[in-house]
Formats: sequence, C-alpha cells, structure tokens
Amino acid sequence: MPTAFRVAMALCISTLFVGMGANAQSLPREVATRAEIYPIPSLTLSDQQFLSGDAAAGKPVTVAGELRVAQGSGKLPVVVLMHGSSGVGATTEAWVHAFNAMGISTFVIDGFTGRGLTVVGPNQALLGRLNLVIDIYRSLEILAKHPRVDPDRIVLMGFSRGGQATLYASLERFHKLWNKSGIQFAAYIPFYPDCSTTYQNDTDIAARPIRIFHGTPDDYNPVKSCKAFIKRLKTAGRDVVLTEYPDSAHGFDSGLLGVNTVAVSTGAQTVRNCQIREGDGGVLMNADTKAPFTYQDACVELNPHVGGNPTTAAESRKAVEEFLQALFKLG
Repeated sequence: MPTAFRVAMALCISTLFVGMGANAQSLPREVATRAEIYPIPSLTLSDQQFLSGDAAAGKPVTVAGELRVAQGSGKLPVVVLMHGSSGVGATTEAWVHAFNAMGISTFVIDGFTGRGLTVVGPNQALLGRLNLVIDIYRSLEILAKHPRVDPDRIVLMGFSRGGQATLYASLERFHKLWNKSGIQFAAYIPFYPDCSTTYQNDTDIAARPIRIFHGTPDDYNPVKSCKAFIKRLKTAGRDVVLTEYPDSAHGFDSGLLGVNTVAVSTGAQTVRNCQIREGDGGVLMNADTKAPFTYQDACVELNPHVGGNPTTAAESRKAVEEFLQALFKLG
C-alpha cells in the first residue's frame, strides 16, 4: 500500500476517533483508537558499512512508521512489523488487525518509500541485506519514549527480507553498534527469513525468545538454512523455536487474505544455493568462491515460488497470538 495513501487513511482514522471520543470503545476490537505517522531518521548503508559500524559513511534518509494505538488504557504492548522485498502490503494489514483486536498496538515500518524504492526482489542489490535493521532500531528509539507504549513489551516481527532483519536484529553485536534506545525487544518473530549468511559471533544473541515460522517447500528462502542456524543457536543455549508448515510456499501467510494459489515470482532473485560468510573488515564473502559476494554470483538464481495457504496461515496466526498472550500476560 503506498505510503501517501496510508498516511491519508491514518489521518482520516485519527480525525474520526477524535470526534467519536468516548464512543471509541464501542468500535470493533480490531479497529485502533488512534493512528500516528512518524518520520524515522535513518541511514542507507552498505552491508560492509553496517558490519563495520561506519555510520559516517551512511547516507541520511527519512523513512516512515505508522503507529496504531489499540483499544485500552495506559501503556500498551506493541508489535513492530517489518516488510519484505515488495514493501508494505495487504498481508501486513491482516496482521495489524489481528494484533489490534488483542489489545496490542502495532508499528508498521516502511523502509522503502523514503529511499525511492518500491520492490527489490528482482534486484536485491538496491539495498544492503542488513539495512532494515537500522530502521528497526531507530523505530525502537521512537517507541521507547511514547507515553502509550510499554517499553518492556515491544516485539519485533518481520517477513522474508524483513524476517531476515528481524532474526539478525537479535545479535548483541548489532545492538552495541546501532541500537541507541537503551531497551531491547521482548521477542523476535521472523516469518520465512533467509538464514544463509553466517556473521561473526552470530550465536551471541539477546536473551529473548525467537520464534521462526517457515514453510517446508519454500524455494525462495529454504528452511534448511534456518535449521542449520537454529542448531547452532540451540547448542549455544538460546531460546529459539522453529515452526515448520508443509504445503506452505514463501509468503504462505497471505492465506490470511484468502490467497490459496502458488505462482512463480518472475525475475526475483534468491540466494537459496549461496553460502555467505562475513569476512575480514565486514566484507560478505561467497564461501564457495572465496570472493566477495555479489548478486551476479552463479549461486544466485531466479524465479522462486510465492503463494498463500489459508490453513497454515490460520495456524501460524493462532500460534503467534498464543505466544504473545503468554509473553505479554494478556487477560
């Protein structure tokens, strides 16, 4: 959904609720009582600059975030949602309604529009693999100061490229380099992330639960790479759980919208057959060629499949809701 449209919609919603006042509580539970649009001062960095902590080399940019304050009083829990390679879409909206109905506020980050991007699937080199982590941490700074947000109950959830950012935002090393908020997320929920990159000290993660949701036949970001990473995390004593669904392609949670078909994402790049490792100086290396990784490498392939599965989408929604109910101690 274009940011301009979402801003207009949010402002209309806010105006409506100001007029309704006390009657807001009679609204359906999935309707937020207030929507606020925030500019997020961020940086556009290469992966090497990110891994080296070289903020001075970054290009300043302003991205955006939409906070929807759920019904309820006082400081509320929040789920931060980070989009994938196609930007903020309709499936994100389905999750927003689900969380708002639970009394959980949502903060949707748009990391593309402010950078002049709409889709990066056919050219993933348009934005560094880790750049969305910067946007995530900058959003945390905003939420930590908000009077209606409980800073101890903020969860990060992301999808595909955003799922990758969600997973690796848990690394303590990255927190020390880039998180200036003084707080950490209460949990991390990556949906079908790419786990093919090995970073230095990547088993040293925040002491928070990670819950990964993935599909067995996913050929965009294969689950096998996540299983290998999870095995290393568990060996290190980390709280990480993978929920794997059969017959569930990449983007299976679009089934929340009734999508029940799988199709080729024509021209989209996938690193499903790449092994990427962080080398000296923050350079990402192709583990097979021993040369710096690029999206022109032979291991990069095209045309993965995407599609929804209403059954497993509903199952994943139920699992996430139950996890958040327990984590946030909701009544």
